[in-house]
Amino acid sequence: MTEYTVEFVGTGETITCSDKETILSRCLEEGIAQEYSCRVGMCLACSAEIVEGEVTQPAARGLTEEEAEEYALTCMARPQSDLKLERGKYPPSIESEIDAEGADGHAAADD
Repeated sequence: MTEYTVEFVGTGETITCSDKETILSRCLEEGIAQEYSCRVGMCLACSAEIVEGEVTQPAARGLTEEEAEEYALTCMARPQSDLKLERGKYPPSIESEIDAEGADGHAAADD
């Protein structure tokens, strides 16, 4: 078992996480507030942009292969190196869905 440092950019929070545990589970154990919902790699609530480092996340079904290279679903991601993550950053596929919805959560109407 190898231990890695996971730093959350802009928060001053850092955890030590093994390559056998998910980043989310370690955050919860350490009392660090990390957004999540489904815990099965589908909802993208726990998404973070990978600023530096590598993860393995074979069960992150909510991400495309390309997105999985740049974003981590912390409920599925296990570190493979020291990491810097920026929480609250979502892949383009989800960002475009958010932009298409109005403030009330319904699809925006075209004029």
